[in-house]
Amino acid sequence: MIKTERLTIAPFEMKYLRDYFDGFDGEITKYQWPDPFASVDGARDLLRAFLDEMARGESLVFSILSHDGRFLGSVEVHALPEARPELGVWVIKSEQNKGYAYEALRAVLDYTRAEYDKRAFFYEADIRNEASVKLLHKLEDGYEILEQGLEECTTDSGKALRLRGYVLKAKET
Repeated sequence: MIKTERLTIAPFEMKYLRDYFDGFDGEITKYQWPDPFASVDGARDLLRAFLDEMARGESLVFSILSHDGRFLGSVEVHALPEARPELGVWVIKSEQNKGYAYEALRAVLDYTRAEYDKRAFFYEADIRNEASVKLLHKLEDGYEILEQGLEECTTDSGKALRLRGYVLKAKET
């Protein structure tokens, strides 16, 4: 568990399944590869797979919680054994624009650097998702941000995405 000034970042537990399902809606996923879950059972299956990955040391999947235990979103580190694990973060609509995504992502980056000695990460965002790109640039004080090429693709559900990858390399302090 990670504590910040305003947040508790805890390994995901199924008691937050309904919150995750309800929050991960069409607006949240508009510029993401995944779509909203078709059912709670679909969400449960994916989250169980994430928990299995965590148990094998392949991923970190955290709930972003208020200090009073309200579910605010998720922050994830996938492909943890790789040289550049992939980052993901989302916050429920009602709690956006309060700095929670930055606070949670920064804390998980610090944790992953300290506990797993990771110095580089991969972050991908649709270039039209201004908040996600802005979030990335808030990390420039501690990371060199290396912009990768643009990939235009269409998801299985027909969403047209314009994804740009970024490599975050930790600056030496």
